[in-house]
Amino acid sequence: MSARILIVDDEPDMEALVTQIFRRQLRDGTVSLVFARDGVDALAVVAADSDIDMVVSDINMPRMDGLTLLDKLQDTANQLSTIVVSAYGDMTNIRIAMNRGAFDFLTKPIDRADLEATIARTLRHLESLREVRRARAEAERAHAALSRYFSPNLAERLASDADGISLAGQRRDVAALFTDIEGFTVLAETIDPATLSELLNGYLAGMSAIVFAHEGTIAKINGDALYVLFGAPGDQPDHAARAVACALELDTFAQSCRAIWRDKGVALGVTRIGVNAGPAIVGNFGGGRFFDYTAYGDAINIAARLEAANKELGTRICVSDNVARQTPDFHGRPIGDLLLRGRTEPLRAYEPLPSQEGADSAADRYLRAFAKLETGAPDALGAFATEVGRSPNDRLASFHLKRLLNGATGARIRLD
Repeated sequence: MSARILIVDDEPDMEALVTQIFRRQLRDGTVSLVFARDGVDALAVVAADSDIDMVVSDINMPRMDGLTLLDKLQDTANQLSTIVVSAYGDMTNIRIAMNRGAFDFLTKPIDRADLEATIARTLRHLESLREVRRARAEAERAHAALSRYFSPNLAERLASDADGISLAGQRRDVAALFTDIEGFTVLAETIDPATLSELLNGYLAGMSAIVFAHEGTIAKINGDALYVLFGAPGDQPDHAARAVACALELDTFAQSCRAIWRDKGVALGVTRIGVNAGPAIVGNFGGGRFFDYTAYGDAINIAARLEAANKELGTRICVSDNVARQTPDFHGRPIGDLLLRGRTEPLRAYEPLPSQEGADSAADRYLRAFAKLETGAPDALGAFATEVGRSPNDRLASFHLKRLLNGATGARIRLD
């Protein structure tokens, strides 16, 4: 593998130093070097040279410093791995750089062995990312047929326009459902392309089939994640109930998929699902050249945040009060009043359960413990401790027990 490295540093002797260090690699063609004196020059080089693989940049430079350069590099089409360089005592800036996406760092004065080892490590990381991208490209081509927006019967209706369904932008009451596999990006970097393709194709085929069975609209497939709409483009007065039923079936399938791959030695993560209902602007927003049927609005953002909230709550499915109230005979456990990121008002959330589980004794015990929590009863901690003792795998009960042990009270939960 030949690597093209951009060195960004305003010190006049840096070019000679790095050239000397990599003289052997330069001679045999495994490395080629490009130099820039500051962030402004570096951006110009990156724009003109699409073969740049990585950037090694000083932090303190005139015109544009390394931290600003790092931010701007994140917006470029070619996502480059970056190594930042700064004085030994400037760990604050190095920490900022790492938080902004730098892959590694070096301290000045630069040690030759450290520089070579760090660049070699970064190149290995780059190669693994390329393998993942190649594998994903193959997987995306393989499941191109799955990336259809609508269930087969709705697609037929759209083709014939028998019911006058419009794809133009309009305000509608919808239910939005988001799914995401926990830790999938890391997993994809550790398995071979053929296995990744088989896993992803099978998973998406099963998930898509379930969505279509409930007459949902797949607005987007992003890697392993699904974004699904109910109530658009066709009218579905029961859109919330459809979303809940779909979420429960998706969860069952995802859990069975995990078990199958676990037996094959692949640790597939939990699929997290978030559902919310409310008004949104829906339509084809592809700009004329592309078809991009999607929805925008606070209701959609909340659904996405509920999906992410599962990670902290210990649940796999999290639905809003709006969804629960619009679902006849809803069965589920109250999670609490969530203060989601970017919102000032709490939102009551629930973990939906299949009807048979919603009526069992464990669900009743949880409801009694939650009632004590909600009213601030002093024996709430004991009630949750008893429940966790009986059901140690109940992650939601464990979540509340930890809150109470840490001094929290009530049902209001602030999430990061």
